[in-house]
Amino acid sequence: MQWGVPNKIDIIALSFVRKGSDLVQVRELLGGHAKNIMLMSKVENQEGVANFDDILKNTDAFMVARGDLGMEIPIEKIFYAQKVMIFKCNMQGKPVVTATQMLESMIKSPRPTRAEATDVANAVLDGTDCVMLSGETAAGAYPELAVRTMAQICLEAESYMDYGAVFKMIMAGAPVPMSQIESLASSAVRTANSSKASLILVLTRGGSTAKLVAKYRPPSPILSVVVPELKTDGFDWSCSEESPARHSLVYRGLIPMLSTATAKASTYEATDEAVELAIDHAKSRGLCSSGDSVVALHRLGVASVIKLLTVK
Repeated sequence: MQWGVPNKIDIIALSFVRKGSDLVQVRELLGGHAKNIMLMSKVENQEGVANFDDILKNTDAFMVARGDLGMEIPIEKIFYAQKVMIFKCNMQGKPVVTATQMLESMIKSPRPTRAEATDVANAVLDGTDCVMLSGETAAGAYPELAVRTMAQICLEAESYMDYGAVFKMIMAGAPVPMSQIESLASSAVRTANSSKASLILVLTRGGSTAKLVAKYRPPSPILSVVVPELKTDGFDWSCSEESPARHSLVYRGLIPMLSTATAKASTYEATDEAVELAIDHAKSRGLCSSGDSVVALHRLGVASVIKLLTVK
């Protein structure tokens, strides 16, 4: 951390987390930097599994690291631990990464085994936000091919997901009463699902709204336009952190776009011009096309607005 904090790292992955207080101690060590650094917990022993709910409450993200975990709990229970941990992360809206031996045979072979391909696909169907390669890209003979192969498997698996059922499941476990921001996020996803929108566009400053939209797992991508805020104390101007845009990359379906900083971000985070520029960017990235429907969620003064737009 002595090296990482001055170099503006985005994520700290903590191995062998045993309880929630471990994360509290790390945040205390980070001090004022804690708000800009995401903590990702790796549960790799029996104590961590037993205290999973406490760990999940205190962590920002989670990694299902099956290597060391498989040494600590019976091998026949790994599949169940993976499914339960991913499910609980999904219900809390916390991003989860599935790792270890995903395509390990591709360290030496240009093709994965059928079991490995099925493993990656099932992790996607379980609800993982990310799948991670390690030895395949760090020391393998086919690093680029391994990434392409994994991406193809993920895309195919996503096409078989029942997004309507997933949305209903997460809604059933949502807090009652819902916070205003979560109510808006879930409504934006419901609107996108019913209108078959190609894209959900969220203009935000801290990224929390876009992350809540991602919690409800829409089939369409989410373009999170992060607008840094310029602040002044009368003598100096400062810009709010850009870390929310980078943190968005860990969330399933969330694509960050960093906008130009503006002094008006605190009061008017979205204008018609900003939305049009964001849609133009989405078109250039192939996220939507002319004639497609787009759901836009943004602030307008003190109010929040959900719009259903047609791409020109």
